[in-house]
Amino acid sequence: MNAWTWVLDSKPAPTATELDGPPSRWLYLTEPARGVLSLHTAPLALPWLARAPRGDGHGVVVLPGLMATDTSTGPLRAFLRGLGYLPRGWKLGRNLGPTQRAIDGMRRIIRELADSTGSPVSLVGWSLGGIYARELAREDPTLVRRVITLGSPFALTNPAQSRAEPAYQRAAHRHSVRIPTRAQIIRPIPVPSTAVFSRRDGIVQWRSCIEPQSSSHENIEVRCAHLGFGVDPATLWAVADRLAQPAGAHAPFEPPGWLRWLYPTPT
Repeated sequence: MNAWTWVLDSKPAPTATELDGPPSRWLYLTEPARGVLSLHTAPLALPWLARAPRGDGHGVVVLPGLMATDTSTGPLRAFLRGLGYLPRGWKLGRNLGPTQRAIDGMRRIIRELADSTGSPVSLVGWSLGGIYARELAREDPTLVRRVITLGSPFALTNPAQSRAEPAYQRAAHRHSVRIPTRAQIIRPIPVPSTAVFSRRDGIVQWRSCIEPQSSSHENIEVRCAHLGFGVDPATLWAVADRLAQPAGAHAPFEPPGWLRWLYPTPT
C-alpha cells in the first residue's frame, strides 16, 4: 500500500513528479491574496471560536516561520491567551533559519517558561518553526508536553518540494553546522504531536508536512493558504482542541458536528 494512502482522497495516485515537486504555480501566486483573505475573514469566526476547548492554562511557545517574526504569530498567541494559556513568542527577531543564536534562544525560552510554570510546555511551530519545535522536543522531551506543527515540511525529501528553499539557502551561511539532517528530522518525535496541513498550501508540498498516524501522532487537514495558518479558524480550533488534551494523553481529533465541514475527511 502506498505510504500516503491513508491521507489521500479518491483521486488517482500522484506521480513521482507530483510527489517531489512544489505546489502548483497557481497556489503559489495566489498565496498573498489568500493569506490576506484569511486575515480579514477571521473576525467573523470569533463568536464560535470563543467556544473552543480550554485546557489547564499551561505555557505555550509559538515559533514563527522562515523570514517571519513574532508579529506573524501575534493573532494566534492572542487567541491562546484568551483561552487561558500562557503563550510566548520566540523573542529572537526575524527567523533567518537555524542559526546558533536562534537555537540557543529557543532552548532558553522553553526552559525559562517550563521553570516559571513548573511544568512542561507545548510548542506550536508555523512552517520552519514547526521543524524547530520537533527537534527541540526530540532534544529534551522532559521540557515539552506536546508539539503542533502548522504547514511544517519536516518530511521534506527533496528541496524542490518547498518554494521557500531559495530564501533558506540565501541565509545558509549563518546556520549552525550542527543542525540535523533531513533523515534525522523526518523521524517521529518522543512526545504527542499533531501536524496541521493544507492541500491548498502554495509554499510547501503538503505531503512533506505529514507522517503516518500513530498512537501519539495525527495529521489534521484544513483548507487555508500557507500564509493563513496563523489566523485560519479551522486551524485555531484544532490547535485549541489539541492543547486541551491532558498531559501525556493523545485522543484522536474530533471536531464538534457543526464544525466538521471545515475539515476534509481522509479516506
